[in-house]
Amino acid sequence: GPSWRSSARRSGRPTGTRAGVGASQRSAIAFAAMHIRLNAFLASALTAASTFAQTPQLRTANEQGRIPILEYHLVGDKDSRWGRSAEHFRRDLELLYARGYRPITVAQLVDGAIDVPAGMSPVVVTFDDASPSQFRYVERDGTREIDPSSAVGIWIAFNRTHPDWKNRATFCVLSGAAAGHNLFGDRGIEGQKSTWRLEKLRYLAGQGFELCAHTLWHADLAKYSDAVVQEQIARNILAIDSAVSGYRVRTFALPLGHWPRNRALATAGTWRDPMSGREVRYAFDAVLEVTGTPVPGPASDRFNPRALQRIQVFGDALEKMLDRLDASGVRFVSSGNGHVKRSGVPVPPRR
Repeated sequence: GPSWRSSARRSGRPTGTRAGVGASQRSAIAFAAMHIRLNAFLASALTAASTFAQTPQLRTANEQGRIPILEYHLVGDKDSRWGRSAEHFRRDLELLYARGYRPITVAQLVDGAIDVPAGMSPVVVTFDDASPSQFRYVERDGTREIDPSSAVGIWIAFNRTHPDWKNRATFCVLSGAAAGHNLFGDRGIEGQKSTWRLEKLRYLAGQGFELCAHTLWHADLAKYSDAVVQEQIARNILAIDSAVSGYRVRTFALPLGHWPRNRALATAGTWRDPMSGREVRYAFDAVLEVTGTPVPGPASDRFNPRALQRIQVFGDALEKMLDRLDASGVRFVSSGNGHVKRSGVPVPPRR
């Protein structure tokens, strides 16, 4: 500015040289230069971190690592403790995809059938309670279609634009609960017809999603007798079988995360229908708890499919969990072999 030029003239030094800059100005210039260099360094570091997160070739295989099992409930207009807005759910899928995760089902996890590309990581996405917000039909001009704002609608649309994000998620359904939590809606609740319920199960199974048991009406199994526990689970299995005959339900999600007093009944049991005399047996390969941390992979001797912890997705829990996995170095990273040998269990044949 003018004062700088006049100072140079008074000093007898050539105009425009740095010699005429006062001490405070020199400090300001030095600080600005340091600030520019710092910003450049941070930008470079962020670019490197982003490249690492999105470039599978930069990740070393780690099949002893941990795998997140995510837990969703409602998908609707706004975020809540038990709900995710449709827009936020879309962003969750985008975040997982960008950070190198690809979906598998609980059944695949148990089998070690982790067929995600080398350098990528598996993620298991589960949906509890079978609300209409997860899978809703809408009718327009006499034509029925999947509501694009429901979880299934969002997932299918994401799959169309990201073909390697496959139709692999696990739906843990209720078959006799109130408020529309009856195989994704009934009796006109949220516009859903009771006649659509079994068709929705058939659609999910046909698309490659996994159907999972969650009891008849979300019973707190810790409060009930062995007989009631087995009835709750067996009748839920019957409902699934009504839609997809012979479907093998391999996964059970504990309502509220509460185990029955006889814990073994969460894995296997028998119930006899008093009306028909039909005996219904169930035997699960996996039991899902409600909350916890990412689980050890199937190659780990700590892998316990009969007590799999999940991460409830609300607020910024997903982002924080992914950051912790990366920072700790315990993230499962695929070698690309397609199958991971379970500790003490033979590798299943490729399907």
